[in-house]
Amino acid sequence: MDLGLTGKWALVCGASKGLGKGCAEALVREGANVVITARGADALEATAAELRALKCGEVRTVAGDITTPEGRAAALAACPQVDILVNNAGGPPPGDFREWDREAWITALDANMLTPIALMKASVDAMAARGYGRVVNITSGAVKAPINVLGLSNGARSGLTGFCAGLARSSIAARGVTINGLLPGAFDTDRLRVTLRAAALKLGQDPEALASVRRNAIPAQRFGSAEEFGAVCAFLCSVQAGYLTGQNILLDGGAYPGTF
Repeated sequence: MDLGLTGKWALVCGASKGLGKGCAEALVREGANVVITARGADALEATAAELRALKCGEVRTVAGDITTPEGRAAALAACPQVDILVNNAGGPPPGDFREWDREAWITALDANMLTPIALMKASVDAMAARGYGRVVNITSGAVKAPINVLGLSNGARSGLTGFCAGLARSSIAARGVTINGLLPGAFDTDRLRVTLRAAALKLGQDPEALASVRRNAIPAQRFGSAEEFGAVCAFLCSVQAGYLTGQNILLDGGAYPGTF
């Protein structure tokens, strides 16, 4: 299937590794040009080299912190036009809400709610004027089924989800712009490995044994891959997905037990 992405420009945040990288790769393979941004310059350039080796779309890099006004300005300036926006930022740390002060909450909101909103504000009107635009917000399966120790993430990402539910159904919907959430469950990424190691250390367990327990609790009996996550992102950005907006797509191998 031709997704109709050849020549489109995509801004992909947090794209040096993990799920953001998977999304950038899928878009490039479909012929899109990408601006990838992340804080770590070395990892970002290594990813860019891999993407350029595909010899598909153009790849530009912007090393910086997308949660700052300067980082957003630099990323947007590198993108001739934002046809596709993939919002992505690492989640805040776990913990007990009794230990979080105002600064912890503001940091979480800046990264996982206010930054995506700022990038949408900078791009969706121009998308609408051109008659095509795709926004994919990478959030978390915790939006669907909150996790007690991830209160900062639950709050910030749910706030973004609620905001986008309204924006997706505003006047931009009739002008070819879609906004959807992509909610990952357990994916085989550095973040998952770090989280499992930390949990194992706290519980005095072997990290691989704990990973096996987590894996076996998923109906699919495995962790997801960044490549398959990216493929779903690319479809959400496709011309075929123009009637799909305001939705939250959960990719978790069947872990969420609810009907709705």
